[in-house]
Amino acid sequence: MQTITDYLSQYHQHCDNLFAEAENAATKNDLDAAKAGFGAFRDSMEHHLGMEETILFPAFEQATGSNMGPTRVMRMEHAQMRELFAQMQAALDASDTQTYAGLSETLLVLMQQHNFKEEQMLYPMADRAVPDRDALIQKMEAQ
Repeated sequence: MQTITDYLSQYHQHCDNLFAEAENAATKNDLDAAKAGFGAFRDSMEHHLGMEETILFPAFEQATGSNMGPTRVMRMEHAQMRELFAQMQAALDASDTQTYAGLSETLLVLMQQHNFKEEQMLYPMADRAVPDRDALIQKMEAQ
């Protein structure tokens, strides 16, 4: 029986690996590889954020009776990440790897803090609160 914490933490690691690949390509000024890597990273992140926003967060909010706690903070941080994704894409489109690198550092710090909060607080809380976590994980896998 897999936990929500395990499932989504593994997805974080997958996204982190894609992020590092894109960042390495940008550092080497390999613009084509950076664009492809960033696209793969962004797509994976959007999928992950979507699973949380459409499946995990509503289930957690229903189980706890509150949408004003950690899920509200996570949604705000997701919006911040998406803004950085757009700025990073614009930098790559302009062949500006220096700006991309600066934005990448900002995103890295935001993701590290965000993932820590999810992995240490929200996901364990969801594991305890959501009545059928196996069904929830299956829904996320099917998305």
